[in-house]
Amino acid sequence: MGTLRFVVTGGGTGGHIYPALAIARGLEERFGAEIHYIGGTRGMESDIVPKSGFPFLPIHLEGFKRSLSPSNIKVAWRAARGVAQAWRYIRQIRPAAVVGTGGYVCGPVVLAASLCGIPTLIHEQNALPGITNRILARFVDHIALTFEDSKKYFTSKARTKVTGLPVRPEILLKDRRASRDKLGIPEEARLVLSFGGSQGAGSLNRAMAGLFKSLHGEGAGHCGLPGKVHFLHVTGPRQHKEFMEGLDNSGILLANNGNITITSYLYDMPDALAASDLVICRAGAATLAELTVLGLPAILIPYPYAAGNHQEYNARALESTGAALVIRDADLSGDILFSNARRLLGDVSRLAGMAESSKRMGKPRALEDILDCVQIILNN
Repeated sequence: MGTLRFVVTGGGTGGHIYPALAIARGLEERFGAEIHYIGGTRGMESDIVPKSGFPFLPIHLEGFKRSLSPSNIKVAWRAARGVAQAWRYIRQIRPAAVVGTGGYVCGPVVLAASLCGIPTLIHEQNALPGITNRILARFVDHIALTFEDSKKYFTSKARTKVTGLPVRPEILLKDRRASRDKLGIPEEARLVLSFGGSQGAGSLNRAMAGLFKSLHGEGAGHCGLPGKVHFLHVTGPRQHKEFMEGLDNSGILLANNGNITITSYLYDMPDALAASDLVICRAGAATLAELTVLGLPAILIPYPYAAGNHQEYNARALESTGAALVIRDADLSGDILFSNARRLLGDVSRLAGMAESSKRMGKPRALEDILDCVQIILNN
């Protein structure tokens, strides 16, 4: 028997691409397989995938507009051509299976594989499934899910399994004490980590500035609570200068507030997460997978413009188990964020309960479980 070949597809955003790459590496390692990645020419995958070392096969297509638009006619024609192009790739590669992680490029590739009789699996990252995966559910053999909540949206006969979302291996390898020593966090202090994604988030930055202003009024380092609280806030590179100027204008001098650290970008997020006691952030699926695998309590502010408002569905899935507190972006302010953070940090038993709930949701074996699903469709 020769080397197994797999096709992996998914694109448009990092939320689809990075899980696809994690699965591709897992397939390569477990099966000694040859991986081919099919993606769009307009998505981030056209840049990211070639740098990862996997062969990249491009398809020329684009996503549909969510509103009624004449341009959708042209998009539909390109989608049909995309299926034909994907079909040619599939016939040429003859993969043992095709794995898709969503995004509009995933549709033509997985559909073409299904039409060719190739075993197929899709992975859904969010609690509210994307439209591509909802359509593909009617054709695929297996569906791997990140959230239990998304099961109800898949009513086809395809087999489903809640696997979770693969996280970066280094997330699981960090030691809390070593990470806190590296960051200079005293053993008795609690660390609050806040970030809005790699580019930051304007509303979250404004709220954190308001929180620091309230904290400054309470007396640095205490937040009105017994013991010390340290804050590590990531502004994002584009908004860092404006954020720092805002702090200066509020009379907050970081030199006099040794418990507050502000950075434009955090290169060692795994250490920061390992050292944290509470996280304030958006609700992207990859971020939540990392929080839950570490058992971290969170205050989540879902990005309001995510497709289908899926980040709020993700956040509510954690909130429903007691793992997180959710504040809608439209309701966010410095005062609201400060009062909620203060309440959680002042309630040790609640914070511990949130940590336990978060840990129960975590899926440290997510990649292995997805690969097990691939093995199932290969055996059928």
